[in-house]
Amino acid sequence: MRRLSTLLCFFGCLTGAALFAGQPGETGSLFNGKDLEGWKIVLAPKDQGKDTSLYFTAREGVLIIDGKVLGMIHSDKSFSNYRLSFDWLYPKGSTPESNSGALIHLQAPLNKIWPVCLEPQGRYKDHGKIYPMGVKVENNQFDQEALNKVLKPLGEWNSTEITCKADGSVAVKVNGTPVASGTSRLKDGPVGFQSEGHTIHLRQIRLVPVN
Repeated sequence: MRRLSTLLCFFGCLTGAALFAGQPGETGSLFNGKDLEGWKIVLAPKDQGKDTSLYFTAREGVLIIDGKVLGMIHSDKSFSNYRLSFDWLYPKGSTPESNSGALIHLQAPLNKIWPVCLEPQGRYKDHGKIYPMGVKVENNQFDQEALNKVLKPLGEWNSTEITCKADGSVAVKVNGTPVASGTSRLKDGPVGFQSEGHTIHLRQIRLVPVN
C-alpha cells in the first residue's frame, strides 16, 4: 500500500509538470522577486564589460532597471501563444518621456542591441504602442485617447497585459483597457525589457499560455 501511494504521488507530480508546460490558464511567474534567475542580460557595445548587477537589481519583489546602460534583460526560455503581464512604475520626479519597453518574440542572435522583435512601447506617454524592430507589423493600431484615460500618474503602479497568439497577432492592454494591436510574422521567442535611459520598476511579471 505504501508503495502504491508513492507511485501515485510520483505520477501526480508528473501530471502537474505536464499541465504547467502548456495548459491555457496556468500561471507562471517569470521573476521570483529575489534575484535574476531565469534571465539574461545583454548590453550594447559601449557598455559591455560593466558590472550588470549595478544596473539590473532585484529588491523586495521588484525588478529595478536603472537605465544608465543601454541594453536589455530577457528570459532564458522561449514562449509562444501566451499572455504576458506585469506591473510597472516610473519613480516620482520622472517625466512623460521616461522610456523603456517590453520586448516580445526576440529572435536570434540575441547578443546584440536590438534583435529582431516587437516592442510594446514602455515609454510613459505612449505606453503599449507596438514598435516593430526589423519586422513589418500589419494593421498596427494604437489608441492614445484610451491610454490617456486609464494611465495612472508618474510614481504610481500601472499594469500591462500583452497577448500573443499563434497567428502572430498581438494585443496590448494597460490597466485593463485595450490600447494597441497588430500582427506580424513573429510567433515565438524569449521576452524581455529594455534599459534605455530611464529608471523603471517592474513587478508581478507573469506568463499564461492561451488558446
